[in-house]
Amino acid sequence: MSHPIPNTNDSHSVQVILPQKQLGRRSDMYLFCCSYSHNVAPKGKFIAFVSTEAETDQPEIELKPGLDLLGPVDEIFYDVYDRYEPVNEPSLDNCFISTSYDATTHFESTVIDVIHMYSMITGKVLDLNVDLSAASAAEE
Repeated sequence: MSHPIPNTNDSHSVQVILPQKQLGRRSDMYLFCCSYSHNVAPKGKFIAFVSTEAETDQPEIELKPGLDLLGPVDEIFYDVYDRYEPVNEPSLDNCFISTSYDATTHFESTVIDVIHMYSMITGKVLDLNVDLSAASAAEE
């Protein structure tokens, strides 16, 4: 796109979740946009994603509520991906396989999957607490 998403105060980074009930769907729709200011596109350009779980055999039509929020689009690409989940038993074969990415653009389900795999592999709960006083370079 050649512009930020309308009605976002010209933000160069936007995340919008359209609730399933608002759309009359079984799953939420996700809209994400970032820009040249993030060094992911040429100067003056914006990249947006609209994603959801396909519920019909016409996913392009399903995306319309999210696409309508983008305003004029320079170029659009559609792609549909199958999702996979491991069927093995890691405790028996020591093979740890993550699930496929889902439609979410905030990666919450992916983070949960990785944390779960960490616990299965190490036998420990991941501790993300950080003692900032011990890690501060500002005091040196």
